[in-house]
Amino acid sequence: MHDATVPERPTGVRWRVFALACGCSFLLYLHRYTWNIVGPKLQDTYQFDHALAGWVFAAFYVTYAAGQIPSGIFIDRFGPHRFLSIIAVLWSACLAGFGLTGNLWALGGLRALFGAAQAGCYPGLTKVTRSWFPLRSRTMIQGWVATTFGRAGGAMSPILLGTVLMGWCGFTWQSALWVLAGCGVVFGIGFGLLFRNTPEEHPEVNEAELSIIRDGQVAAAPQTGVLPWGQAFRNRSLRVFVVQQYLDAGSDVVFVSLIGAYFLQAHGVDIKSTGWLVSLPLWGGALGGIVGGWLNETLIGATGNRRWSRSLIGATGKIVGCVCLLLMATLANPLYAGLMLGVAKFFSDWSQPTVWGTCTDLGGRFSATVFSIINTAGTLGGVIMPPAFGYLLDAFTTTQTVAGETLKMTNWSPLFYLIAAMYFGSGFCWLLIDCTKTLDTSEQSLA
Repeated sequence: MHDATVPERPTGVRWRVFALACGCSFLLYLHRYTWNIVGPKLQDTYQFDHALAGWVFAAFYVTYAAGQIPSGIFIDRFGPHRFLSIIAVLWSACLAGFGLTGNLWALGGLRALFGAAQAGCYPGLTKVTRSWFPLRSRTMIQGWVATTFGRAGGAMSPILLGTVLMGWCGFTWQSALWVLAGCGVVFGIGFGLLFRNTPEEHPEVNEAELSIIRDGQVAAAPQTGVLPWGQAFRNRSLRVFVVQQYLDAGSDVVFVSLIGAYFLQAHGVDIKSTGWLVSLPLWGGALGGIVGGWLNETLIGATGNRRWSRSLIGATGKIVGCVCLLLMATLANPLYAGLMLGVAKFFSDWSQPTVWGTCTDLGGRFSATVFSIINTAGTLGGVIMPPAFGYLLDAFTTTQTVAGETLKMTNWSPLFYLIAAMYFGSGFCWLLIDCTKTLDTSEQSLA
């Protein structure tokens, strides 16, 4: 006979959701960071200079920026379930298309469609973590999802594409892309079948697990309402946050677009070595995401001061990363340079869980829209900075004739000095951001 006094054992559906969110973040970066291999291959094949390659690369960020806010509004209104499933399939199909054409305009169009498809992923995952995990552990969860698994996907991208599929297996870069794209299509379909917008909508979640997720908080608000724009842009912290994210993501784009070319061209390493050298900064970032999420939860719990816990973690990570980049620019050994880039990314990316936590703190039930505003600022950096980086590299490129052969030699140090300066500016902005100034008047202060 059933004993009614025995407490119900909580189901574990939230951990399945966690795995799906981590997988989505991993896939996003796995596919996006293929450019570290594809970009140099296109330059070699079609003789693009750094600036032209930068413009093709930047086409991604034009539509990625344009799609952020519409995606965030849509997700806040209807939820992330079908949206995330559809865009994962769409961006995977675009990735496969990169191997089907060498036409400059077609490549630009595919990059633009690829950016539009990926635009809503992180606004959607922000909503997922807010709906499915308790407040006290949310930032750590966000650190694992966004930074650890995202950066791990980026780190594995050159290894899988360059070292494994192209180097060991002998695939062409086009057929290697098709393998990665096929994995994305399968994942997108699986996500649609297994995920639901909220625990309340999922038939397998029992009351015991729901109690853990809510942890004394009210249930997620109905998916209605739009963030008041006047109120949003009168918020000083949001305005500074926009500047911070431009500097942060605008500098970070170098790890997507140019680090592969840096090792191939500046150090002359082969494709197999390039794969794992390019991954070192991303592994540093993945570890930084774990540490950053833990630091946020630990400091907030120990001090009770959410505002300064977030600001000091963000500022410290970016400023230490700045110093590491200045040191890295002096190194001639490719292994040492890769390791120092990994250390720089470790400190830089421990601020990434702080970005997600600040978005949910400031946004409340409008967290997807706030994240989309912040990510728009970051992606504007992705539009502007790659061509700027390209022009800077071309300005420091000289032509030499050796044994009758004309060679181009590029000084890469000015590029890393510029990135270091952007890191420092991002760190300074964190000191001015107060995450407790929520835009959701239905929620109490988080101070």
